[in-house]
Amino acid sequence: MIDLLKSETYLTLIANPSKLEQMISQSQVVIDEIQRIPELLNEVHRLIEEKNISFLLTGSSARQLKRKGVNLLAGRALIANLFPLTWCEITREETFDLEKYLLIGGLPKAYLENIGQDFLFAYVDTYLKEEIFAEALVRNLANYHRFLQAAASANAGIVNFTKIASDAQLSPNTVRDYFQILEDTLIGYMLPPFKGSLRKAVSASKFYFFDPGIRNAILNITSLQPASDLFGENFEQFIVGEVRAYLSYKNLRHPLSFWRSQTKLEVDLVIGKEVAIEIKASEKASIRDHKGLLAISEESNFKHLLLVSRDRTAMSYNSGVRHIYWEDFLKMLWNDEVIS
Repeated sequence: MIDLLKSETYLTLIANPSKLEQMISQSQVVIDEIQRIPELLNEVHRLIEEKNISFLLTGSSARQLKRKGVNLLAGRALIANLFPLTWCEITREETFDLEKYLLIGGLPKAYLENIGQDFLFAYVDTYLKEEIFAEALVRNLANYHRFLQAAASANAGIVNFTKIASDAQLSPNTVRDYFQILEDTLIGYMLPPFKGSLRKAVSASKFYFFDPGIRNAILNITSLQPASDLFGENFEQFIVGEVRAYLSYKNLRHPLSFWRSQTKLEVDLVIGKEVAIEIKASEKASIRDHKGLLAISEESNFKHLLLVSRDRTAMSYNSGVRHIYWEDFLKMLWNDEVIS
């Protein structure tokens, strides 16, 4: 195990990457925070070829690994993503608390210990000071902090660079660059619009932070009311995050997207061209919520048209739309009953 957060190890290897071989005495090696010394990848490549050593390379930022000239081990490495704790993982050990998860999120130290919000505030502060400022990813930390707050306010919404730029008192180009930093540092991700729509649909993407607890910490949110917009946005983020984790852990390559027409009919999540999901945080689902699902059903022959909500009453309609309680949906998902 080689931890590049340890100062002595880091200073030794950044001065002379070839010393990696001298630190290795076994055939399986873990290098944590590999992005801190991208030049080590050349040594890793050599040791794979010459010594048949297996490496597990972990890190929290892909940005530095994208620099020109870095050896990305094409053809020699498999890429895996680690997500916050999922509903599936938590329910194996204890009762899942939805309201707690939507406030605290799924980072293990936040959800499993009694220091949840203190940990999240420290996480955001560390991200700003060490990941962003110390690595010189931005010139002005105050500007980036204002952007973070504006981006957090726009979480689970369609990205409007001009509006966010106005809210953060920045230029739209700067905001685009800052969103790219969020993606490169794995703090957030874009959900693209559904491809191949027959109707005229929006072309902008939606943005989500990788964990609802991080979004709440950025906005200094310490409580959530179940009927609030924030609760609904975090509930949508939670369901989308579960599907992303499921696809990644099952090694399924179905693209994820959302759909919204110019007349503002919307479907929150589309999995490939087989599953369309409308996500509602309400405890009472209504046929009025079918409009987006019925509209997108004209675009493709969907296997499932699902309205996922906190309504415990399961319903099926002749239109093909099904109402399903969120926990029942997740049971189906992780049992491989939603995606073939």
